[in-house]
Formats: sequence, structure tokens, C-alpha cells
Amino acid sequence: MTNSPKFPETFIFGTATAAYQIEGAVNKDGRGQSVWDTFSHKKGKIRHGDNGDIACDHYHRYGDDVELMNELGLDAYRLSIAWPRIIPQGTGEVNQAGIAFYSDLIDKLLAAGITPYVTLFHWDMPQTLDDRYGGFLSRQCAYDFAEYVEVIVKALGDRVKHWITLNEPWEHGCLGYVMGKHAPGKVKPWRFLTVMHHQHLAHGLAVRKIREHCRDAQVGITLSFTPIYPKTDSAKDQKAAALANEFMNSVSLDPLIKGHYPKALFKKFGWFQPKIQPQDFEIIQESVDFYGINNYSREFAHYSPFVPVLKAWIDDGADVPDYDFVKDGVQHTSMGWEVFPQGLAQVLTWFREDYGNPKVYITENGAAFNDNLIDGVVNDTKRIAFLSAYMGAAQQALEQGSNLHGYFVWSFLDNFEWAAGFDKQFGIVHVDYKTQKRTIKNSGLWYRDLITEHKGRQSQTDE
Repeated sequence: MTNSPKFPETFIFGTATAAYQIEGAVNKDGRGQSVWDTFSHKKGKIRHGDNGDIACDHYHRYGDDVELMNELGLDAYRLSIAWPRIIPQGTGEVNQAGIAFYSDLIDKLLAAGITPYVTLFHWDMPQTLDDRYGGFLSRQCAYDFAEYVEVIVKALGDRVKHWITLNEPWEHGCLGYVMGKHAPGKVKPWRFLTVMHHQHLAHGLAVRKIREHCRDAQVGITLSFTPIYPKTDSAKDQKAAALANEFMNSVSLDPLIKGHYPKALFKKFGWFQPKIQPQDFEIIQESVDFYGINNYSREFAHYSPFVPVLKAWIDDGADVPDYDFVKDGVQHTSMGWEVFPQGLAQVLTWFREDYGNPKVYITENGAAFNDNLIDGVVNDTKRIAFLSAYMGAAQQALEQGSNLHGYFVWSFLDNFEWAAGFDKQFGIVHVDYKTQKRTIKNSGLWYRDLITEHKGRQSQTDE
């Protein structure tokens, strides 16, 4: 491990998951239905007709999973809470069995010396709220979310001190409400900024609830960032890339830090701008302690007169083979995403130079490759190379002054990868979905050794 990236003594190493992707037990102990339960059972929505009904069965195996985390030496674990497991109808009666499940999980993590970072919304909207008013199409959803947050923080805030309000509002808004590729499966592109605004509002209201009931909390939000590059050097492509960056990146962060939406993008949306009430940005800009960065790759944009509003086509790697591959000498993951660690460095530079260098964590970074379990071993050398390169980029950003405090590998387990079903494997722990047997991959062992080496340096410094 002599060539592994080196980080400050207080740097946090963790992994991340999301409730619907791993828990299963969708009808267990009073849990209500989520939009993902509905969406994943619609014909043709998920590859091979997969769904999260069982997933990794984490609901029944969380004790063993925490033991695995402890074996990996993790400092922290980023998990999400399923809203419908807590309040089955979205509002109203609280499901105490759901509270008990997460409470016991938190206790087991703390007993193992693993700090929980709890995400309050990772896309599993209660189906009843989608039926009632269309989820985040309605402003009311922000207020209902805040009430759910209050329930959770009052129950767990004595032990959980790190809270993340929302995961990737852009992905949820665009894939779920614009393109219809994710739950709730709506195709309403003219409502995109409205959905984003209501999510931003939900974030701000949630921060207030957390501050009220957990005064010593560290509160943040996790946002996705994918740098967009012009496909050619032409002026039209450069303009298209600039607008695409506003659409995919700045639209998430500018309201939180600058108090407004990206100006060029907002103007382009014209009649489709959201209804903004006088106090909205005061709520949206509630002070946070950190921002979570999710980054995997970069994308390219070129001018296209046929695309409404943006006039830009973004190449997202959607039409790719079912395996990882090399293109033009560059490794691509099985998601079709280019391995491009410079993109993570660029995002950290944005925060440092354009947004005042706030405290940040890398809350998701990882890669899907076609892993094979052979004689009890998953020798995923490509993932090790990926993690080493991206963590190296993070280390360089730290040396340049980035206010980076931790890194969470996506993901802890192979899991239900949304519309891709079980085909895409991101985990540093392999899961045999027939038997639910877990096997730490070589990447997990590499990560364990990196953490051990880091802690060894800490102890030497303490001496």
C-alpha cells in the first residue's frame, strides 16, 4: 500500500447505500408502498423485470452487514431511511416498527465504532403522496417531507449527528419527472424547475427541523456533479456545454449558495419557471455544515436545434454494451461511463474557486464492472484502479486547498441498481442474490488495507 493516496488524520472513510436498493422486506412490519415499488413492477421499466422486493435482504441481515463493515475498518456508513417505512401513508400515523429497525441499526453501527451518516430522502417517495398530488410536483410535498424529518430526528437525533436531507435532487427530478426512466416515471419536462424548486424548499425546511430537534447536528445535502465538456471546439458546442453545465450542475448548487437559479438557464425556461414565493430563498439558503458530492464521470454536449429549451444534446453513455470496455484507449465502466478522475478534481475546484470552499464530503464515488466470483474470490482489479485514481485526484485537490473531509465508496454491496436492475455491480462486497451470501471483493480488501494504513499513520502521529 506504499503508493496509496494519503489523507489528513481526521479524514473519514466510508461506504454508502440506499434503502430501496438493499433493504427488501417491502411488505414487512407495516411498511407502506413507495413509488419504486410501483414503478419496478411495471412491465418494461426495469431490466429483466427485476425489482427491490428482496434486493439484498438487508432488513433481515443488517447485523451481519454491520459486522462486514467493521471487518472493512470503516469509519462511517452512509445509509438512507425509507420514508414509507416510517410513515406508510406519507403523512399521519407513524410506524413504530420502522423506527425500531433503524434505531437498532444505528445502535449496532455505533457499537462497532462506525459513524452513521443518514440520508433522509433517497428517492423512495410514498406512493400515497404521488397519488395525492404528484410528489414533488406539488409544493405541499416539501412540508410533508419536513414533518417526516421531524419524526425521524426526534427518534434518532440523540445518536445520529450527521444528516443529509436529500440525495441528488437533479437525478430524481430529471430521471423521475422529465425522462420517466426512474420512479415515479413521469414525463413532464416543462415542470423540471418546479420539481427542483420544491426539492430545494424541502431541503431548507428539513434543515430547520433538524436544527430544532438536534442542536449539535452536522447537516448537509448530497448533490450530483457531472462536468460537461463541448464535443468540439466550435462556438455553438461551447455554448451548448455551458448551458448543459447550468442544467446538470449549477441548478442544484446555485440556489443553495447564491440564492438564485442559473440565470441563462432560468431565462431559457421562460413560461416554465417555478412559482417562487417571497421567503423561499431564505428557507432554501438555511445554513448547512457540509455539501455531499457525488461524481462518477464526465459527459459531452453539442449544439442541437431540435432539443427544446436547451438546444443542446448531452451524450450520457446510455446506449452502451452490457459490459465494461475500452474506447479510444480509455477504460469505460459497464454503465458506459468514462473513467475520468479529472472530473472529480474539477468539481472540487468549482467548490473551492466558485462557491467559497465550503466543507465537503465525497458521498458517492465508485464504478460498475462485470465482476465474477471464482473459487470464492472476486478479483476486481479495474475497480481498484478506478478507486485509486479518483482518490488520488481527491488527494491532489486537498493539497490545492479543497475543504474535503471524507470519502464514501459507492457502494457497500452489489444491489438493485434502479432501472438497470441487478445487472450492474458497484459493490465492494459481492452478493449472491440466490443465497444472499456476501463475499468481500479484492477492492474491498484494498480499501480495508488503505484505511488500516491511514489509521496506522494516525497512531504514529499520536505517539
